[in-house]
Amino acid sequence: MIIGAVKANREATIRLPVHGTDAQAQEVDAVIDTGFTGYLTLPSSLISALGLEWRGREEGLLADGSLQLFDVYAANVIWDGRSRTVETDATNTVPLIGMGLMYGHDLRIQVIEGGSVTIEALP
Repeated sequence: MIIGAVKANREATIRLPVHGTDAQAQEVDAVIDTGFTGYLTLPSSLISALGLEWRGREEGLLADGSLQLFDVYAANVIWDGRSRTVETDATNTVPLIGMGLMYGHDLRIQVIEGGSVTIEALP
């Protein structure tokens, strides 16, 4: 089970350990984004610092209907107690957790300041 919290700005967040190719790790506070169908986004500066492996470029449709080209990297994350390698889009925003990473899980959010965020694997 993964536990997080709703911040004062009404963002549901969790703490996610991310590992680079040489096993260096950093915990990031990531925002749950149910409108994002991918796995994970990270700022370009963090991707560089972790030395993530570049996988290519991919086009993504943004909420405003525009298309944008993203550099895609491989990141190792600890998800629900297990190591997973996931596609990670380089962005200039806060880290985002998408529906691809949460697929097969139950997401519960108490939408109040300080409310709990719980992500639990489905049976």
